[in-house]
Amino acid sequence: KETPSPSLVKDRADTLIIGGGCVGVSLAYHLAKAGLKDVVLLEKSELTAGSTWHAAGLTTYFHPGINLKKIHSYSIKLYEKLEEETGQAVGFHQPGSIRIASTPTRVDEFKYQMTRAGWHPTEQYLITPEKVQELFPLLNMDTVLAGLYNPGDGHIDPYSLTMALAAGARKYGAQLNYPVQVTNLNYRSDGTWEVETPLGIIQAKRIVNTAGFWARDIGKMIGLQHPLIPVHHQYVVTSTIPEVKALKTELPVIRDLEGSYYLRQERDGLLFGPYESEEKMKLQDSWVTNGVPPGFGKELFESDLDRIMEHIEAAMEMVPVLKKADIVNTIAGPITYSPDILPMVGPHQGVRNYWVAIGFGYGIIHAGGIGKYLSDWMLEGEPPFDLIELDPNRYGKWTTTEYTAAKARESYGFNNIVGYPKEERFAGRPTERTSGLYDLLKSKCSMGFHAGWEQPHWFYKHGDDTGYKPSFRRTNWFDPVGREYKQVMEKVGVIDLSPFGKFKVKGTDSVKLLDHLFANVVPKVGSTNISHMLTPRGKVYAELTVSQLYPEEFMLVTGSGSELHDLRWIEDKVVKGGYKVEIQNVTDEMGVLGVAGPYARQVLQKLTNEDLSDGSFKFLQSRPLKLSDIAVTAIRISYTGELGWELYHRKEDSLALYSAIMEAGQKEGIDNFGTYALNALRLEKGFRAWGAEMNCDTNPLEAGLEYFVKLNKPADFTGKQALKQIKEKGLRRKLVYLTLETDNVDPEGNESVWYNGKVIGNTTSGSFSYSAQQSLAFAYVPTELSKVGQKLEVELLGKNYPATIIQEPLVLTEPTRMRLQRKGESPKM
Repeated sequence: KETPSPSLVKDRADTLIIGGGCVGVSLAYHLAKAGLKDVVLLEKSELTAGSTWHAAGLTTYFHPGINLKKIHSYSIKLYEKLEEETGQAVGFHQPGSIRIASTPTRVDEFKYQMTRAGWHPTEQYLITPEKVQELFPLLNMDTVLAGLYNPGDGHIDPYSLTMALAAGARKYGAQLNYPVQVTNLNYRSDGTWEVETPLGIIQAKRIVNTAGFWARDIGKMIGLQHPLIPVHHQYVVTSTIPEVKALKTELPVIRDLEGSYYLRQERDGLLFGPYESEEKMKLQDSWVTNGVPPGFGKELFESDLDRIMEHIEAAMEMVPVLKKADIVNTIAGPITYSPDILPMVGPHQGVRNYWVAIGFGYGIIHAGGIGKYLSDWMLEGEPPFDLIELDPNRYGKWTTTEYTAAKARESYGFNNIVGYPKEERFAGRPTERTSGLYDLLKSKCSMGFHAGWEQPHWFYKHGDDTGYKPSFRRTNWFDPVGREYKQVMEKVGVIDLSPFGKFKVKGTDSVKLLDHLFANVVPKVGSTNISHMLTPRGKVYAELTVSQLYPEEFMLVTGSGSELHDLRWIEDKVVKGGYKVEIQNVTDEMGVLGVAGPYARQVLQKLTNEDLSDGSFKFLQSRPLKLSDIAVTAIRISYTGELGWELYHRKEDSLALYSAIMEAGQKEGIDNFGTYALNALRLEKGFRAWGAEMNCDTNPLEAGLEYFVKLNKPADFTGKQALKQIKEKGLRRKLVYLTLETDNVDPEGNESVWYNGKVIGNTTSGSFSYSAQQSLAFAYVPTELSKVGQKLEVELLGKNYPATIIQEPLVLTEPTRMRLQRKGESPKM
């Protein structure tokens, strides 16, 4: 047992961490171990108070997210050696774990997950029912079809783990102070913080909110509404069970996914914890509206066995020895949920030097890896690898309390739901982020959710099988998407692109700023280009289109998912460089329509007196014009690779603009298309996507983006020196373009690529090519296997399909076809 130290030894800190659960203590340990001086942690009651102390302590290598596997993997490796390093026992058991499949769809899901495990170093196997029974002899095997087995999994004592991390943190010089409550936070003009406590004020260079279910209260001190909500999670511990006691080795942890619970051995008994459906589960909403009760620390809620009865029955069915067991303990404690169960980790947009590591539904397995990840990011100035799915800036003003509650209910109930590709979840939708076309289009299409926005994925026609029907194979949208693809290639299509992130940048230093931010040159007035922001190590932080609309006035456009992720980076550079610019986020005020296809010019020309001909309005030009008397900023660019324009306008004009375009295009057979067709079109043209082919794990040279990177431009843009070194050393891997011989399944991205019986790389994205009538994918492979004509294999749903590297693109873009035609060559379509 630790002795409290309620004193402020220091009045200054480099990094001040608020909250002494396992995540906060892990960060203190990692920062101090890396040599950072003046690391201070403040905890309002005692270490592990809140959610840590009562956690079930499960540790697993498994995660469906690609880079979160790295977080899990690091945590387990750290926990294995922590006792030796700190002298503190951590109670770590590693009997392995088995996820149980008892439906054919679940077996498909396991195969889908296995193809994503091949290119990761962690051990994971798809095992037979016989092997499942051998590892867990107490199971009723009637419904077991397969198991997903991770041999290194297990469970750890959360209290002991936190105390070992605390011992390590102190050993390396961090100060852990408790009980010391943070009562207020004051931001100073130089970017530092004053942290008020009953014992005095600490000046901190940066603060990190790791306050668990108090994180909202800390956020409110600086005007932020963190979308978090405490959930009642229950687990049950039994008395000694003779059959368990008689075993020679500890049972692996099992996760019965259809029964929606986990179960593990606890001494000579069993412990199991269910996730109830969204109707039955319980939220502690009063804490959201009124704050956490002042004295709450190591208290629990009253248990409610009725609520989890169907799960208890399912567990008894699966593990019959439970029927005779006595329950000796029921734990019902608060765990914090974000809307999508994933934590929020990293620096926060709009507030300098304020970082968060909050919203952990699975804090024990994440603590080690997140402590290391954040420590590296703080010390190196960029994240060690890409974890955009945890970016706190994925939420915005649209994330209301009602939305958070609806999503937390859904996410809790869906803990063990089948994880399909292209998954959609419908609770809490729509948010206030709907485009001007939403009401008109919502019944005509299958909508997708993008950073709070609703956006059409694909459109219905008479006779289609409508609605959201997820599958691991081709499903109800396959043919309709082919129809929309053909619409854009042969006629003209309209797409709602309003979810794009849109920023205006203007001021005397705007050109200088953008020259420093981007690897490409700054476009001239009336021009647009594709530009990349790189990290200091030369990785691709973001991809944006940049247009200089007027002298020193720019519009920057990014994908919906990276709006605040990119804005935070830009704002940070502005402050650090002292640039005189004004930045406006106009994402919610502006609508965007894309019009693309061979008749796009013909249709739009009917609505304006401006000359839209190729000679007058060239590819990658931008200008203000009026269409049917509606003011738009038109950019001649299209992610389809076909003749097209993106039309930026006031959101309230969207409906009138859309109606005018549809009316004007009747003769040309105009129609809608959605993002699924857009993806197929961009893949055929060889266009890369941020978050797939490029991100903070890739550099622009291996991603084939040399064309957009101007290493010879005078400005010393971020990442330039690192990129020169990368170029000198030569690349170890390259992005290649593959066709696949598949059957009823198409690549999605993140599948294992095989050569000579070994996994040698991974796909990044994929789709069916409606022009070649076969599957198409991008993949990273070693340079020596990257030549056109190289034969490889791609694993899909447990089967390896033949793949061939082809010359990209499969279909030439419209501007390239025009250029070749002018030279008298016949372009391939």
